[in-house]
Amino acid sequence: METAAIQIRRRSSLLPALLFVVSVVGAFELGSRLMNYVQEEFGTEAHQRLENWQRLHALAANAPIDRQLRLVNSFFNRVTFVSDIRHWGEEDYWATPVELLTTNGGDCEDFSIAKYLTLKSMGVPDDQLRIVYVKALELNQAHMVLAWYPEPDADPLILDNLINDIKPASQRTDLEPVYSFNGEGLWLNQSGGARTRIGEAGRLSRWQELNSRLTESLRP
Repeated sequence: METAAIQIRRRSSLLPALLFVVSVVGAFELGSRLMNYVQEEFGTEAHQRLENWQRLHALAANAPIDRQLRLVNSFFNRVTFVSDIRHWGEEDYWATPVELLTTNGGDCEDFSIAKYLTLKSMGVPDDQLRIVYVKALELNQAHMVLAWYPEPDADPLILDNLINDIKPASQRTDLEPVYSFNGEGLWLNQSGGARTRIGEAGRLSRWQELNSRLTESLRP
């Protein structure tokens, strides 16, 4: 039996309606077409989650950065964790924030991407944000989190769906960074905490595909 999320994947014609826009100036838009569609196809609860997201943006857009981080982290951590294969019908699918909220399910990549794009839309500079692929040592599995750097070489704060507390990376000894990326580049983590830029984030096929879908939503 197909889940609602898999049904979304099968209906390629509605993908543009299921995306939200983050422009270079931090614009945030959930159009009436999208909201009406979600209400009709997914019901009041899905519609309410998107409305709550809009309220979050209005509430936190001009707030201090520490409050923005806390609000965005706790908001998305309320979404149900579901594996990609169960939720989307494939091994590794990177969802947009609207897909995450509409279906009320996603995995660590989806949580991290949603937090990253939402904070960007609130005006947090891209060079302060990095999505980080890590190994969760206690779980012995791959994981993804969002890091916020107050300064380029600072100990970043980690936004994680595994815990609601936002802690410095130095206190997250359960996470071993592998690589990180944002809209500006891709970095490889090395022993001793050093990070080496190895190119553009477009080298990551899933990131490139996600951004292509976001770009498609901007076309008439």
